[in-house]
Amino acid sequence: MTAKDLRELTESELEAKLKELKQELFNLRFQLAINQLDNPMRITAVKRDIARVSTVIRENLDKEA
Repeated sequence: MTAKDLRELTESELEAKLKELKQELFNLRFQLAINQLDNPMRITAVKRDIARVSTVIRENLDKEA
């Protein structure tokens, strides 16, 4: 997901996306711990998506202030 796509979402959608991504990261880390993770690079991708969503949320807060 690109930052451009994220900027088109509403604040509530961004919060929901962030929650969803954090849950996915938790699940991936759990799978890694019990050696059932097929693609370890997915953890990195999810972390980057979390950072993108957080950045867009922060940008929106700065615009309002």
